[in-house]
Amino acid sequence: MRNCETARTVSIEELPLGDRRLRQFVAVPWHINRGDPNWTPPLRADMLGNRLLRITGLLTPSHPYHRSAEVTHFIARDGHRLLGRISAAVNHRFNEYYNARIGFFGFFDTVDDYDVACALLDSAREWLEGKGMEIMRGPGGYSTATHESQQAVLVDGFETPPTVELTYNPPYYGEFLERYGFSKAKDYHGYIIDISDDPDERLQRITDGVRARRGIETRMIDLSKTRSEVDKIVKIYNEAWADNWGFLPLTDSEAEAMAASLKLVADPGLLRFAYVKGELAAVLGALPDPNVPFRPRWNRWRDADAVRIARLLRTRRRIPRIRLMFFGIRPQFRRLGVDAVLYHEVLGYALKRGY
Repeated sequence: MRNCETARTVSIEELPLGDRRLRQFVAVPWHINRGDPNWTPPLRADMLGNRLLRITGLLTPSHPYHRSAEVTHFIARDGHRLLGRISAAVNHRFNEYYNARIGFFGFFDTVDDYDVACALLDSAREWLEGKGMEIMRGPGGYSTATHESQQAVLVDGFETPPTVELTYNPPYYGEFLERYGFSKAKDYHGYIIDISDDPDERLQRITDGVRARRGIETRMIDLSKTRSEVDKIVKIYNEAWADNWGFLPLTDSEAEAMAASLKLVADPGLLRFAYVKGELAAVLGALPDPNVPFRPRWNRWRDADAVRIARLLRTRRRIPRIRLMFFGIRPQFRRLGVDAVLYHEVLGYALKRGY
């Protein structure tokens, strides 16, 4: 796989889980993407945690991901200048599910210097080989299971700001990964639809007819009952997504951690369950896209988590874009029109609220 063309030495430091220097690891993409008008980082709390907000950071030992995984992190630097980062992970639950020896790399960021990229990839590869892994896959977060965010490397669409939890990176990343020896495992696509027009009355009549004929009822997700509602989402997800590439059953604890980080921006009208003749059938969840108010101001104070969250809370009912986060229909309720009913309801609500 390896294709490093020079003997130049790049300084690499390993940061194990729990290392205080992981704050520097989180800071790396702020240096790499500085000045890019489209790049939008997650909250630092999503990575490092925040007790006040009850967010368990993904890079903290208490996050449920680490109950069945081994991880480490590497940063590249030149003196005090941060040049890049990468993580390496062995997700034991994933490998047991697929009877495989796949090691993952993620959180991949680098300056426009192939030597730096190569040194980072070498570090992750060597660590994974030391754990007995036979395949190296990425980039993602820690790994590339379907329910994890920041999947893949962007190769087209650099002119469009990413929505929340979708990947964004400088254009040279794809070239660097291919030069190192990686080949594509899967295509990921993002789609945009303009919902600024009023809903078609004919579509309203059709969905009303489907609802009556099939016995379909819907309701908003109750955010005051997070635990029981998350249980329902997990049940649907694990049945609906089971045949998808990279699927790994979602655990209750993982789902609760994800829900805690998204609850800040949630609008119940965009989160709905569907029932067919009283039986739980499907779920659709969308969010006002927090990436709009979260976009960096490139000012240390204005880019602090507390200020970004305040900006989100002040503007979340005026955000002009929503992101479809999750959608699933249990297999026995497919081809009944449940999808059309849910889409129509959520898009209609979004229009009324001005998203």
